Amino acid sequence: MKLHPIDIAIIALYLLSTIFIGLWYRKKARQNKESYMLGGKSLPWYKLGLSDASDMFDISGTMWMVSLCFVYGMKSIWIPWLWPVFNQVFLMMYLSRWLRRSNASTGAEWLATRFGKSGPGVTASQIVVIGFALLSCLGFMAYGFIGLGKFIEIFVPWDMIKGYIPFDVAPQYVPHVYGVIFTLFAMFYSILGGMHSIVVGDMVKYGIMTVACIWIGFIAAGQLSSHHLNVPNGWFSPFFGKHLNLNWSGIISQVNDKIKSDGYSLFGLFFMMMTFKGFFAALAGPAPNYDMQKILSTRSPEEASKMSGFVNIILLPIRYTLIISLTALGLIYYHQMNLSDGAGGIDFERILPAVINNFLPVGLVGLLLAGLLGAFMSTFSGTMNAAQAYIVNDIYLKYVNPKASAAKTISMNYIVGVVVVAIGVFLGFFIKNVNEALQFIVSALYGGYIASNVLKWHWWRFNATGFFWGMLSGIIAAMILPFFVDSGHLLYWFPVLFGISLAGSIIGAYAAPPTDMAVLKSFYKNVRPWGFWVPVKEAVLSDDPTFQPNKNFKLNMFNVVIGTAAQCCLTILPMYLVLSQKMPLLITVGILAVIVMILKKTWWDKLGDY
Repeated sequence: MKLHPIDIAIIALYLLSTIFIGLWYRKKARQNKESYMLGGKSLPWYKLGLSDASDMFDISGTMWMVSLCFVYGMKSIWIPWLWPVFNQVFLMMYLSRWLRRSNASTGAEWLATRFGKSGPGVTASQIVVIGFALLSCLGFMAYGFIGLGKFIEIFVPWDMIKGYIPFDVAPQYVPHVYGVIFTLFAMFYSILGGMHSIVVGDMVKYGIMTVACIWIGFIAAGQLSSHHLNVPNGWFSPFFGKHLNLNWSGIISQVNDKIKSDGYSLFGLFFMMMTFKGFFAALAGPAPNYDMQKILSTRSPEEASKMSGFVNIILLPIRYTLIISLTALGLIYYHQMNLSDGAGGIDFERILPAVINNFLPVGLVGLLLAGLLGAFMSTFSGTMNAAQAYIVNDIYLKYVNPKASAAKTISMNYIVGVVVVAIGVFLGFFIKNVNEALQFIVSALYGGYIASNVLKWHWWRFNATGFFWGMLSGIIAAMILPFFVDSGHLLYWFPVLFGISLAGSIIGAYAAPPTDMAVLKSFYKNVRPWGFWVPVKEAVLSDDPTFQPNKNFKLNMFNVVIGTAAQCCLTILPMYLVLSQKMPLLITVGILAVIVMILKKTWWDKLGDY
């Protein structure tokens, strides 16, 4: 273990602060259900945006993105479109406002505003969205859990502590043991303090990460001034053709095997499939996880949009400063690092912890470790909060004990939090690596989620029965597919998953009567969506001729396109800065400035419209 006492002190201080935050907000969180789950809907948009960005700054995702940047260079900025990252742009431009107008507490509760509180398929639709929410939350928890364990293993080799452990642990499960230990800290403060402590904890962590990322950016830029990066042609360019055309032969030949196993060689086809899937995923709105909970926690629909926009601004420049800096140091000192996976291969996900452990100064190591531990905790706690909300709000309070007191509801949140964490940790033992978990979540599970959730916003005839069968068919197909397709090729099966889910949605919709017109009119007047709503629009106008339908489809899509371009600029700008690519940097800044001026007129000034 190479940690200096100063670094250990920084980490210990951070961990103690999380306990203090949980205890400090315990009383406030216990006031009522809304205070615990949503912070009383009293938190300002910039705090929630910063918290949401912190939740996305997770340790597993950062390890994965550093490995991508190492292998694919500037072209790696496109691969996170798998999530897709540009869903934040759709949320920013209009979907966050649509969602927040419901005034619901969870995604399942939101369904009542769209399909009604009773009728064919309503209960089934709520159950299936709860099932999806829990499945995705547990998947993210397991994904974060295994990433954290692999990270800690670099700094605290098992050989140093196994003599103090009263049981034997197989080498492949060492990361899981470390994951359990630090999971307990995340569980403590988030269960005690609810949304209040989660947001404050995220703000502390973001401050630490900002200082650490800027510091490491200066170190990387200094090293690059005296070292040449030995990378293949095309590594410095974000542009690509039909093929990836990155040949690492004679440099680090094992990287070619990594590219092959990832399935990204035909990069043009991969990009088209990723964009196709991403567009529909973004149209579907936020998945029922921490992102949705933060939107529902905002004070107004306009603040919900501001929050989603703020996430991009404060997350991407800082995160990618860290990613490109660690990548550059990893390339410079590659031959001095041990990236062995214990089975004779190279684990590129170990680049991030290996660089921190070997090539950074005392103090910075402690800050980065504290920040990255906090990154794990914020993702884990936000995801756990979402799972608690669904189980307590949509199962316990609805079907088990509708008259539960505030004290009993909070106690149930505590119990559910512990159970959810235990299940997430258990599932983590069955995951081999971060990429495997990620591919399942973004390519398979979300592939089955999309069709129903696009139609619920945009098609009046879509009903609860259609939602249920679309979700169920998609989730079942997503659960079965990984048994027949390796993780690297799940994305290419997205059209099949989408088609199955779409067929289930349409057949299910026409197998039952339309949603009650009174419910549809209430939803349409409140949310004011655009799409295929003509019969409902005519009914609303018949009742109220002064009603103004939403005619902002073209403006919203224009804003999405230029907003996505701005998001790409925010991503690549710190990469050009650290690598001293002066002309591309100036061009990127110029494009970004023009887009900001346009969005001031087409988005910010029109937040109150529709």
